[in-house]
Amino acid sequence: MTETEMVEKLLEGDEEFKRIYSEHRELNEIIDKFESKDTLTLEDETEVKRLKKIKLSLKDRMESIIRGDESK
Repeated sequence: MTETEMVEKLLEGDEEFKRIYSEHRELNEIIDKFESKDTLTLEDETEVKRLKKIKLSLKDRMESIIRGDESK
């Protein structure tokens, strides 16, 4: 099974994965909106860094679920 197939399967049947995936996508959209601005304030830059750390954490958790490592 490819990773894409595994993600699709998890999105259909794993509520935790579905929640994490959705939150990851939402953060991506928010980050994209910030980064599409011509200039960012210091507060914006700090917020983008904070959001990217959260997004990375979510991605790590998704990868863990995909690998079958259920320890949280």
